[in-house]
Amino acid sequence: MQIVVDGLVKLFHIAERAPGTWGALRGLVRRRRREVRALDGVSFQIAAGELVGYIGPNGAGKSTTVKTLAGILVPSQGRVEVMGRVPWKQRIDHVRDIGVVFGQRTQLWWDLPVVESFELLRHIYRVGAADHARVRDELIPLLDLGRLLDVPVRQLSLGQRMRCDLAASLLHAPPILFLDEPTIGLDAAAKLAVRDFIKRLNRDRGVTVILTTHDLDDVEALCSRVMVIAGGRILTDGPLAALREQVAGERWLTVDVDDASAGEVADPDATVLRREGHRVCLAFDPRRVSPSALIARITARHPVRDLLVENPPIETVVARLYQE
Repeated sequence: MQIVVDGLVKLFHIAERAPGTWGALRGLVRRRRREVRALDGVSFQIAAGELVGYIGPNGAGKSTTVKTLAGILVPSQGRVEVMGRVPWKQRIDHVRDIGVVFGQRTQLWWDLPVVESFELLRHIYRVGAADHARVRDELIPLLDLGRLLDVPVRQLSLGQRMRCDLAASLLHAPPILFLDEPTIGLDAAAKLAVRDFIKRLNRDRGVTVILTTHDLDDVEALCSRVMVIAGGRILTDGPLAALREQVAGERWLTVDVDDASAGEVADPDATVLRREGHRVCLAFDPRRVSPSALIARITARHPVRDLLVENPPIETVVARLYQE
C-alpha cells in the first residue's frame, strides 16, 4: 500500500480562562488547559493510483489528517507511512514525493509573477532545469496558464490562482497529491476546470489523490471511493454506491404533470418529499416496488409531461449518516 494509517490519534491542548470570583483578572493570571481529540483512532490504507474523497463536517479531522500525512503535524500516537516513510521523521525526502494544495492558502509568492514563483519552487525542490521545463510546459496548456505566467500572483482571481497552485504542487512530478478544499470559493466554470484536471491527472498519470472537500459535487464527479469522518473517527469507507445503499437505499421519482393535479399525485409505496407547482418528488424503496410499476401506476392516473428516476443527492446521504 502507498499510504498506511493505523490508530492515528492527534490531541490538541487549548488554554482557557479559569472560572472564579476574580473574573477576567483571575483569567489573566490562571489558565487551565482543555484536551481536544482532533483524531481518535483513524485507520485506512490507500493503494497507488486511487482517487479518494475524504469528507466530513467542519472540525471532523479532515485537515488534521492531511497535515499529518504531509508531515506538517506530528501525531500523538499511531502509525503513518507514506511510500514507506514516516512523514514527520523523513520530511526532506517525503516532500519530494508529495504535492499539497490548501484551498485557502497559496504556495506562490504574492508580489512575484507566476513564472518566477515556479522557478523558485524548482530550486526549493532541487529539480533539474530540463525536467522542470518539461513538466511546466506540459502543465501550462492543461491548466490554461499561458496568459497568467507574467501576472503577479496578487492580481490573479481566485480561480486563476487555484489553477496556478495546482501546477506549482506538481512541478516536481510527485506521485501523491493531497488536495484540501481545492474548489472552495470558485465559480462554476473554474470548478469544472479544476475537476477535469484532477480527473485527467489521476487517469492518465496514475497520481494518487486524496481530496478533502465540503463540495459534494466534487466527490460525485471524481471519486469512486469515499471516506466519511466525524468527531475524529472514520464512520464509513468504501465505494460511493455502497455509501448510498448503506444509508439510503431509496430512489427518487420526480414527475411533471400536464395539468393542475400535482396536489393529488401520491402512491401507497412512495413518500411525497415536496410539491412545487406542477412538479412532485417522491421517494420509494426499489426493493418494495420497481420503478416501472410505480411509474405505470402514476401515469395511469395523471397526464405526465416528464419524469426522472434518480438516486438521492449525496448531501442527503451524508446527512443521514451523521444522524445515525
